[in-house]
Amino acid sequence: MTGTLRHFQQRSCLFGFNGVAGCIAFFGDPMDKPVDDTGARTAEPVPALALLASFLRLGASSFGGGMTGWTHREIVERRRWLTDNEFLQTLTIAQIMPGANPVNLAVYIGLKLRGITGAAVALFGMILPAFTVILVMSFTYQKLSSYPEAQAVLRGLACVGVASSLAMGIKTARRLKVHVVPIAIALSVFLMVGVLRWSLVAVVAGAIPVSVAATFWLEGRQSRG
Repeated sequence: MTGTLRHFQQRSCLFGFNGVAGCIAFFGDPMDKPVDDTGARTAEPVPALALLASFLRLGASSFGGGMTGWTHREIVERRRWLTDNEFLQTLTIAQIMPGANPVNLAVYIGLKLRGITGAAVALFGMILPAFTVILVMSFTYQKLSSYPEAQAVLRGLACVGVASSLAMGIKTARRLKVHVVPIAIALSVFLMVGVLRWSLVAVVAGAIPVSVAATFWLEGRQSRG
């Protein structure tokens, strides 16, 4: 049993270096397959089966977190169902709404691409693999939780999630227009929530009107210039 756990621990380290999602792509082409950046966003209606396959793959590959980054790669870069700006707008709405961000993101993307049917398909595809894996792993954890190697595996997966989220944050920041006002708003929110420990709901409620007003001001300034 100890040898098996050590082998599992070594495999988790490989996941940390190579990306878990790239190793668990069950549906279609691998998720780390190089993407052709020469084409434009497709204007064809999104088939329900293709939408289901994409979110089943995403739901089965988000070990340790980092779902947003893989969703961007699948929906924007690989499938070209949304543009960068549309994805960032969808991500913003998903993050400010109550509930789990990946589920909110899946539902809203499905809604944009195929209406109510798309939202239901994306939700089903996102939840089914996670629900199945949680059932299996909860039973396994009850049997192996007393072994130190099992705790090491969980810590390794947690590190993968932190790294994936950080990579997505950097990737998203590069696509934003560089201006002192949105940077100041982002830093202020980080300071109030992450450092001062203010209520997230109160900070977001206050940041939304400030962000909207700043956007209108910047766009008006650009149109006049």
